[in-house]
Amino acid sequence: MEKNRMTNFANKAKDVKFTKSEEKFLLENEACRIATSHNDIPHIAPVTYVYIDGFFFIATDYNTRKYNNIKANRKIAISVDIYGSSVENQAVIIQGDVEIIERGQEFNRLYKIFSDKFEWVRKDPWKEGEAPFLKITPLKKVTWGI
Repeated sequence: MEKNRMTNFANKAKDVKFTKSEEKFLLENEACRIATSHNDIPHIAPVTYVYIDGFFFIATDYNTRKYNNIKANRKIAISVDIYGSSVENQAVIIQGDVEIIERGQEFNRLYKIFSDKFEWVRKDPWKEGEAPFLKITPLKKVTWGI
């Protein structure tokens, strides 16, 4: 399902390339932790994400710490990880830049993808201008166990 939609996003992330194993891991998972900061105060939050063509997308509300931090500082870190034991851990951790998507064709495509994938979106729908998406472009990555 996602692979068909991946072609809708023409601009591919160029700075970081993921291996096929890393992409498989990212596509099979949907939860991550994001770290933002403002005025040297870090903030971390668990979120769901969609990975498309080398970019990560998350939805947020305007009245959140993460959104306010992103408005002030467009740098972000993401950890997509699975910890089952001390020897079988897997993770992709990235540092990147954020673009805020509030309206338009890309917003509508993302909303459809999120609505199809996540029940929480269908239970609490929103419209353009009510809650944005964050488009994260990876600039650095660290991976293990994959």
